Amino acid sequence: MNTKALLLVIGLIAGALVGYVTRPQSAEIKLPGLNIQITGEGRAEGGGELTSDQWQHIGIFAAIGALIGLGAGVVVGRRA
Repeated sequence: MNTKALLLVIGLIAGALVGYVTRPQSAEIKLPGLNIQITGEGRAEGGGELTSDQWQHIGIFAAIGALIGLGAGVVVGRRA
């Protein structure tokens, strides 16, 4: 596995972990024809199912981590 791919995967995993740890506190109520999501300002604590907003938060952080990892891989690849 080359350096770019390795750092991309490491960045993706690290970003997802950071996103999971920092996910916002959120509650989701689903009724037929009605979907209510409430997001608080604090950090989520405890377990439970992840809401779609929390998944989106984790995905954004994973994408940012992947971009940082890929950028680091390109820099390391040029210096080698």
